[in-house]
Amino acid sequence: MTITSPHLGSSEAWTDAKLLYALEEVVEKELNRHLKVAKDWMPHEYVPWGDARNFPGLFEDGEAWDPSQSKVTDIGKIALVVNLLTEDNLPSYHHEIATLFGRDGAWGTWVHRWTAEEGRHGIVMRDYLLASRAVDPDKLEEFRMAHMSEGFESDNRHSMLHSVAYVAFQELATRISHRNTGHQSGDPVCDRMLARIATDENLHMIFYRNLLGAAFEIAPDLTMQAVRDVVVNFRMPGHGMPGFERSAAQMAIGGIYNLRIHHDDVLAPVLRYLKVMDIADLGPEGQKAQDELGLFLGGLDAEARKFDERLAARAARLAARKG
Repeated sequence: MTITSPHLGSSEAWTDAKLLYALEEVVEKELNRHLKVAKDWMPHEYVPWGDARNFPGLFEDGEAWDPSQSKVTDIGKIALVVNLLTEDNLPSYHHEIATLFGRDGAWGTWVHRWTAEEGRHGIVMRDYLLASRAVDPDKLEEFRMAHMSEGFESDNRHSMLHSVAYVAFQELATRISHRNTGHQSGDPVCDRMLARIATDENLHMIFYRNLLGAAFEIAPDLTMQAVRDVVVNFRMPGHGMPGFERSAAQMAIGGIYNLRIHHDDVLAPVLRYLKVMDIADLGPEGQKAQDELGLFLGGLDAEARKFDERLAARAARLAARKG
């Protein structure tokens, strides 16, 4: 893929290969930093194995699942299933980034390290859900099969810059979703587990955010266009799972992840840290992208305000009924 950068002039063009090469030193630096601060942890140490018992099947003493066995709140169950099914698609995510970033050098080392760390998340979440009998295990497996059988194709295949921009925001969005799920799960064990996962996701966000910052330095116009495209069209990677729209709506109402959280806790921190709206000396296309990004953020904030008002009105109605 070749994209002409107005900032460089029409006679010079960036390709994905050139950008990967130009950013390799930054990737190596960020990889080394990540390896120094990341702490290995054991998924099995976060699972309440003492609560586990056999399910029906091969075991004569198997006990069927019943909703009363779960310690998790209703909104916690919904969010846990969505978050786990998202993590389950790791093979597809690995394929996507390995295809874009390659398997050699610092890029390849990061791809494999990231995949290994992300693998822990699905392991510990599924073990927790089964051991604690938090959700229906049969439905969980049916959902997993349906979701993974659909496959996954990224919305951000336009260029490697689009992919870097997307994961800079998506890793933070995932951290926020996991953390809020833990807070509202009603189970301290679940909260501790998801806090551990969220720590990983935050480190992954820092890696990609810093890489995105370096991209702004070498190709500001193209990077600004990629950020504009990603922010305007952002979707969580689990959007294709069964019943996602309904689950997402319930998670929004439940305060797990909604427009206000997306604007204030995901988009704004990354954009503010990188000073994206303050970048000057852009070419015509870069300046246009920056202007459009600003307009979109203003509109999103207005939509979030309306959502907040509807949520407050709903809470008032529910309180009045209980009163």
